[in-house]
Amino acid sequence: MNEPTEINNAKKTKRFSLWRLLPLVILAVGLIAFFAFDLGRYVSLEALQEHRVVLKGWVERNGAAAVFVFGAVYAVMVALSVPGGLIMTIAGGFLFGAGLATVTVVIGATAGATALFLAAKFALGDYLRARAGPTLQKMEAGFRENALSYLLVLRLVPVFPFWLVNLAPAFLGVSLRTYVVGTFFGIIPGTFVYALVGNGAGAVLEAGGRLDLGVIFKPEILAPIIGLAVLALVPVVYKRIKGRRSAS
Repeated sequence: MNEPTEINNAKKTKRFSLWRLLPLVILAVGLIAFFAFDLGRYVSLEALQEHRVVLKGWVERNGAAAVFVFGAVYAVMVALSVPGGLIMTIAGGFLFGAGLATVTVVIGATAGATALFLAAKFALGDYLRARAGPTLQKMEAGFRENALSYLLVLRLVPVFPFWLVNLAPAFLGVSLRTYVVGTFFGIIPGTFVYALVGNGAGAVLEAGGRLDLGVIFKPEILAPIIGLAVLALVPVVYKRIKGRRSAS
């Protein structure tokens, strides 16, 4: 029973070559350039406050093109795993309103996360799974069986960094469809909350005040998000209970 698996693993290992790392290398170069040129200074609340009039004017002049550019920049940032997604979401709410910003950010973030997922899966996914031990294979099988539920929980309640949740499924055999669906719907609630913060940022920034980024941790905001995460885990719990009953 183990012989076919070992043969398949050997074939996967042989197919590994350095050129498969090219997509990840390109993303890594982009990440290094982001820090080398100190581009992070443009992704901050201070920068938003300083350039808010210029940004508003740019949006008014360019309309739909501005929305497209913003979404493309967001996608690139997510793909490169650079910090600043939260600030960009707030900026989107400030520039486009909560509704349009949520749609733009969710599409951009999903596109960027998918690009990173595919790059990691293409470069290392098969290779690492071929060399995985029994423990990792068991964890992979368990995660893959309930991948959508787990992804939704990880997206709804950001216990782990966004970039880590983007990468890990690529090494655990998660399908592209499941990854895209879990990412798209899982980030909507948190994105909408921060877009709302940005939508109301104008008056606060004009008065020289500071935005309350901890608003998402308030009970009235956090409770519904946790509730959605619990609902996402219901299929997992149901499968385990059903499995135990079948076994007994």
